[in-house]
Amino acid sequence: MFIGEYQHNIDAKGRMIVPAKFREELGQAFVVTKGLDKCMTIYTLEEWKIFENKLKSLPTADAGVRRFQRFFIGGACECESDSQGRVLIPKNLIEYAEIEKDVISVGLSNRIEIWSRENWKEYNEESDFIDNDLAGKMAELGI
Repeated sequence: MFIGEYQHNIDAKGRMIVPAKFREELGQAFVVTKGLDKCMTIYTLEEWKIFENKLKSLPTADAGVRRFQRFFIGGACECESDSQGRVLIPKNLIEYAEIEKDVISVGLSNRIEIWSRENWKEYNEESDFIDNDLAGKMAELGI
């Protein structure tokens, strides 16, 4: 299970250190793809297969489904970490997530989100969402 929030950097070559707390569960190889809200999402190979199978089971005659599949599957890349825990992130994903140097890794149980520090800060400053929308959604889900 991935939990917690970690701050670190991405170097000029596009390499990012995976937080030590995430490395063992993540394994040597994993999938990085576009995430919602201008971030990247990292899945273990096992979790990716579950997610990908759900996407593949959707009807491709639906234009929205095709767009969804292109976004997540077309934007995905299988990556490996080196002996120092670094992973080379594809440039298109770095650009999508608007990452320049400072990144935030957020553990979300079965996946990890990678955010630019600026986008993460902006996202967390949306007090109306935190105070109203989130509370309403929690009530709706019975949490």
